[in-house]
Amino acid sequence: MNNQYYSPQSFGVLPTGVKNLLIINGIFFLARYALRGVGIDLDMYLALYPVQTPWFHWWQCFTYMFMHANFEHILFNMFALWMFGYTLENLWGTARFVIYYLACGLGAALVCALLGITTVGASGAVYGILLAFGMTFPEQRIYLYFLFPIKAKWFVIGYAAIELFDGIMRSGDGIAHFAHLGGMLTGLIIMLFWRRKYGRYNSYM
Repeated sequence: MNNQYYSPQSFGVLPTGVKNLLIINGIFFLARYALRGVGIDLDMYLALYPVQTPWFHWWQCFTYMFMHANFEHILFNMFALWMFGYTLENLWGTARFVIYYLACGLGAALVCALLGITTVGASGAVYGILLAFGMTFPEQRIYLYFLFPIKAKWFVIGYAAIELFDGIMRSGDGIAHFAHLGGMLTGLIIMLFWRRKYGRYNSYM
């Protein structure tokens, strides 16, 4: 795999973890809009609110990962989860992949809680997946916009730099940039721990 080009057009596998995450996110998304039609706002219960507000509940650190603001939001996140996640799950196994995904989402939630950010979305967990892919397959080529090849390591570094810049300079744009960075930082810590313990990223536990 390391010597092959990596292109979004080459997908053909949908392993258990990725498939179930896609389904769960889809169910939450449909339920959000269906219940809103009868006057129930799921965001009040399942979005992640700052800990200092009366709307915060501990379960939101998990449930916010499955809530999305709109169709474009969930489409981008789920496509990225599929695009980078299926390779990692086939390499690591389902249990390790899902644990890593949720841990990155929790790391992003911690950052939001510390900064007092209200948020929804799987982006923190997905950015952790992106980080893991870049560290596991740094020389793999990703086709940006399906046309321009870029090595995974530079793709990840570029995204991290953009998120840091936007988090500082565009903090009022309605996007939780530091949550994305929190997911990547959590993923980096886990990946470095695994490298120290197992000696390489692309080994099974």
